[in-house]
Amino acid sequence: MPDMTLVYIVVFFALAFDYINGFHDTANAIATSVSTRALDPQYAVILAAILNFAGALYSTGVAKTIGGDLVKSASLVSQPVIISALFGAIVWNLITWWMGIPSSSSHALVGGVLGAVIVGAGFDAINLTGVEKIVLSLVLSPLIAMAGGYVIMIAMMWIFGRQEPGKLNTGFKKMQLLSASLMSFSHGSNDAQKAMGIITLALLSSGQIPELEVPLWTKIACATAMGLGTAAGGWKIIKTMGGKIFKLEPINGFAADMNSAMVIFAATNLHLPVSTTHVVSGSIMGVGSAKRISAVRWGVAQQMLFAWILTIPFSAVTSALMYKFLMLFL
Repeated sequence: MPDMTLVYIVVFFALAFDYINGFHDTANAIATSVSTRALDPQYAVILAAILNFAGALYSTGVAKTIGGDLVKSASLVSQPVIISALFGAIVWNLITWWMGIPSSSSHALVGGVLGAVIVGAGFDAINLTGVEKIVLSLVLSPLIAMAGGYVIMIAMMWIFGRQEPGKLNTGFKKMQLLSASLMSFSHGSNDAQKAMGIITLALLSSGQIPELEVPLWTKIACATAMGLGTAAGGWKIIKTMGGKIFKLEPINGFAADMNSAMVIFAATNLHLPVSTTHVVSGSIMGVGSAKRISAVRWGVAQQMLFAWILTIPFSAVTSALMYKFLMLFL
């Protein structure tokens, strides 16, 4: 099979991953504002789709990290390896979406890449320093988000605690338009770049581009795929994120979204990939804990944690098996 045919298949799978990432992670951007009835669900999805698209065009730093830091050299990564990596991530995303369990598309992609690269090119092809940096950012970001959500909510309770609840809720419902917008933009700025990085790595490894620079068409294609996926909505996960972790009031939703947007946007500017799902979940848990520890439904949080732990190994094994299957025909 010609190399360019395989490159086209990589592009197809990468855009499919971005599309699925869009409807899988729509909940990250709009779950809080939908659950508090601050925004009509259909309007919220359209808003998220537009701002996810805009955010995806913001920069390419995260794309370069994904494309350049997981493996030692692009020459060590073949097109079947990349196809298999994307396949593993897509399968996990679809399973967790079907079950309504929030999980990390970022973890799934990293797991998929590691599994396929180890089987296809050997463990020596893995850039351990880069992997450590990426995994550390994925692990620390939800903890930072939880702590930040707790602090922000304590501060807001101290500032607004004496306000009449009805009036306070009305005011923060309006403010949630701003927080949901910032959350959607920051989500696009980090998540869409992961597929950009994979496509750029495929182009570099096949000799189509001379260096690890994301082509304009790749940025537009990935931004469009994520925007369209977001517009499709992900209602099962929205239900879990918006109400099953902690019963949100408008002030809680505003605090969680603002905190999440700040954490994700900071990571984007540091060129670090983070899981927007984990960051938002951490923010909601932190905000809920500020009210009282028992207000958070820790049983639901435990189920989510179990899914998070499984994400990387499941995606790695799936992508490794897919690579072995492809090699039977190539």
